[in-house]
Amino acid sequence: MNFKRIVIKVGSALVSPDGKGCSGKYLLSIARFINACHEQGKEVILVSSGSVAAGRGLIAHGSANPSIASKQAMAAVGQMQMMANWQRFFDFPCSQLLITHGDLKDRPRYLNIKNTLRVLLENRVLPIINENDTVATQELKVGDNDNLAALVAMVSDADCLYILSDVNGVYNKDPNRYDDATLLPQIETIDASVYAMAGGTSNKIATGGMKTKIQAAEKACEHGIQTYILNGRNSEVFSALLQGHNPGTCFVAKQLPMKAKKHWLKHTLKSHGVVVIDAGAVNALKTKGASLLASGIVGVDGQFAKGESVSIVHGESQEVLAKGICQYSHQELQKIQGKGSNEIETILGYCPSKEIIHRDDLVLVSAI
Repeated sequence: MNFKRIVIKVGSALVSPDGKGCSGKYLLSIARFINACHEQGKEVILVSSGSVAAGRGLIAHGSANPSIASKQAMAAVGQMQMMANWQRFFDFPCSQLLITHGDLKDRPRYLNIKNTLRVLLENRVLPIINENDTVATQELKVGDNDNLAALVAMVSDADCLYILSDVNGVYNKDPNRYDDATLLPQIETIDASVYAMAGGTSNKIATGGMKTKIQAAEKACEHGIQTYILNGRNSEVFSALLQGHNPGTCFVAKQLPMKAKKHWLKHTLKSHGVVVIDAGAVNALKTKGASLLASGIVGVDGQFAKGESVSIVHGESQEVLAKGICQYSHQELQKIQGKGSNEIETILGYCPSKEIIHRDDLVLVSAI
């Protein structure tokens, strides 16, 4: 339990074991684990499948393979059932976020999701995320929640991802066909041989299989997020996790998440403009690890959109101090520079973030 922020992905087979509605059969032990994490001050984000399965018995479809429209109707009614089912396990508030892969690829929407998750976690609210199946334009299997969970782990700067399903982890061969199949407790590198061990899914209510779980693990590990595939049906799994043991398959992260992100900010992102700051802001960034606020900005140069990277320059020395992802466009910054955070909404009519550049999205490039 050496993580600070974790994303837990729960599959449809756990939410709706029989595919005909929500059940607490397997969710109770998962909820107990989440409660234990909260008690230890750890932050949890839940990515839950199951809305289609939860609503399956409420929409007449007359087929073992319902149409996309029928599945979307099932998701619409099932989402309500699923959220109510989760909330009953917790005495702290839950929140619902319905997103798509497109939301995470669009930079302004990506930042909005990031900011929303940040505020929810600061207020000890449990975010429960699902793909917005009711408006998805692709077949639901394409938008599997395993990969969505990896993207959520990345956008939330999580340091750990648990993928819970009805499997124990990755085996060296199919355990349903071979008695001598061995569970692999740790995988250092995800390559073709690892994918060769994966198949699809035989579960009619699920949208992914072992392959999508390995894809998700690869995404997360490349961004420094330790990833586990675990059997959510086995309550002893969560007892083992609380004791610091690995009861499934661990995919080893390549490097620490913050180190990876800071490296990306410093060496990969191209600056689209310049934000000039005063001596007080320089001191806050250097010595306090603070976020950049509008009050410390004395000038804006260049044209850039919300979500693009900018260089942060010390006004007196003209030396580049840092780089970061800006929450506002250059036009907006020109209006609010030098102002207090509580004045932003009055000036612009809205305030998506009190921080111009959050400390998590900022890296120092010079000691000045």
